[in-house]
This record gives sequence, C-alpha cells and structure tokens, in this order.
Amino acid sequence: MKRKAVYPGTFDPVTYGHIDLIKRAIKIFDTVIIAVAHNAEKEPLFSVEERIAMLKKATRGMKGVVIEDFGGLAVNYVRGKGSMVMIRGMRMLSDFEYEFQMALTNRKLAQDIETIFMMPSESYSYLSSKLIKEAHALGANVKSFVPPFVAKALAQKQR
Repeated sequence: MKRKAVYPGTFDPVTYGHIDLIKRAIKIFDTVIIAVAHNAEKEPLFSVEERIAMLKKATRGMKGVVIEDFGGLAVNYVRGKGSMVMIRGMRMLSDFEYEFQMALTNRKLAQDIETIFMMPSESYSYLSSKLIKEAHALGANVKSFVPPFVAKALAQKQR
C-alpha cells in the first residue's frame, strides 16, 4: 500500500520553511499532495494560480510531490484523495493552541483522518508567510526566507 499524505495550507507565499517540511514529508510518504487552499478570509496577496506556480517551481525535481488546489473542508479533501493523513507545520509554541484546536475539530469531523505535526529545521522555525509579507512591505530583504523567484514576485506585487 502506498503511503499518501496531504499538506494543506495557504502558502501565501511559499517559504523555505514550507519547502523544508515538504522535503521531510517526502522521506516518510510515497506521495505528498500540497493542497493550496482557496481561503478568501485570509485575503491572500497571491492568487491560487500564482501560489500553485510558485510551489511547482519550488518543488521541481522532488519525486512524489503533487500540487493542487482545494476549497471546502480539508478533511473532505484528504479523504477524497484516498489519504488518511493530513500534515500540519508546527513552528513555535504560539502555533500549538490553534493547530491543536484545529486537529481536534478535524478529528471530530473525520475520525478516519490523522493529523501529523511536523517541525521545520530550527533555522526556519520562526518563518511565516505573513511575517515575510509584512517585512517585505516595510522594505526588508527577504531573500534568505524565500526562493529568489518568490522574492521577485513579492517585489512585483508590493510596488
């Protein structure tokens, strides 16, 4: 039986922390589906299509990585993909309460879906897409946090 996991998120934009988690997950699972959420509530800077394109570029050459978009409940998407595992990134203790609450809610909604928390390397443990967008908007150089093509896309969006 092939092991398949789904890593849902907004990825607005993809960071080196996201890429690190994808690389770690693909060592454990045969297939990792990166599921880009249609989450208008978060008011993403990049469109779903732009986020998918950035993720495809960031994961080029990674065997077993599939990138798609989804709307609705993540647990329904995971189940629809024939998986029983949802990956969530856990950066700092500040993420714990929200992620734990979401995992328990998801378990109540779909007892057959397990949430696995993964931590990025410590060098990326503080990164968040929101923080990177804010820092860039204030003139910070974000090239050490995101791939060069993402930094360029941020510069074009935030003119």
